Amino acid sequence: MVTQQLFLACLPFAGGGAGFFREWEKRGIPEVTVLPIQLPGREERFIDDPFTEVADAVAELTPKIVSGAGDGNIALFGHSLGAVLAYEIARELERIGHPGLRHLFVSGSPGPHDGRTERATGLPDEQFIAGVQRFAGYRHAAFDDPDLLEVLLPILRADVEMHENYLATGTEPLSVPITSLRGEHDELVSREQAEQWAEVTRGSFTYQELPGGHMYLVDETERLLQVIAGSPACG
Repeated sequence: MVTQQLFLACLPFAGGGAGFFREWEKRGIPEVTVLPIQLPGREERFIDDPFTEVADAVAELTPKIVSGAGDGNIALFGHSLGAVLAYEIARELERIGHPGLRHLFVSGSPGPHDGRTERATGLPDEQFIAGVQRFAGYRHAAFDDPDLLEVLLPILRADVEMHENYLATGTEPLSVPITSLRGEHDELVSREQAEQWAEVTRGSFTYQELPGGHMYLVDETERLLQVIAGSPACG
């Protein structure tokens, strides 16, 4: 029996880019091809205007994921903002009847119907940065470099606006299995919030904690990839 190749499309957190997931390509998961998805405004897409609406991101990124996967199966992974994008792309793939969607991995995120009440959009730079640092649970290295901060700030503002203004496009459950991942010491997203994802699928649901806080995936890449490799999507 020939196992069809699985493409793991990876959506970044606010301020992040595809470069983060290109490191995953070097780790290697048997029969899984990592497909880092680049958002505009960063890295090789530096000159492109960043998204400020999830709907615009979904409209542009979904065809790119389908094209990148070709005839292969698709799993989606997203952390924080990326989880929202991955969820809406999964909805779009099901809407168009794409036959290859196999799994949705959402990380560091409440369910899609639990909007954020505290906001950073529109705040002056210093207050905005402090708010983002509090929301993200870590301090981006660019915050301490004025030149890098000048480059990052417009991207980060656009990403935060997109995330804070997000409203789920519907309530109809997905049919695709969902795995919700969370750092066991995440102070931003509780276990209860992470388990809200069980409510948005008719398929199977798995909750998994890994060591670390909200940005556990920075230090626990190997364990995270082992969880993905052990999922039915990779079977």
